Amino acid sequence: QERLVESGGGLVQPGGSLRLSCAASGLNFNLYAMGWFRRAPGKASALVAAINSDDDRTYYTDSVKGRFTIARDNALNTVYLEMNNLKPEDTALYSCAKSQGPLFSLAPHSYGYWGQGTQVTVTS
Repeated sequence: QERLVESGGGLVQPGGSLRLSCAASGLNFNLYAMGWFRRAPGKASALVAAINSDDDRTYYTDSVKGRFTIARDNALNTVYLEMNNLKPEDTALYSCAKSQGPLFSLAPHSYGYWGQGTQVTVTS
């Protein structure tokens, strides 16, 4: 059974940092691109970052470029999202998702399995 479990969220002040982790099990992790999505209150889920299966290409939405870094460790079946210089507008439920193949897509419907998410709250 496929499973994605996120961790690392929390409450942080503006300018702070968090590192999210997503541990995968029950799947051939190294065959799939992975994405991090976030859903802010009252808004639709949006792709924040994505990474190809072999770690050769990444994507970031404009609002997080230069602040967030996505990485993966295929030996540990884990994908990470390093978040620096956090802003109140980064407050959301962050979920990782497995793409349908080795190359990431910007289309949410291309991600076939999602974790439950970890809450990130940025406030002073």
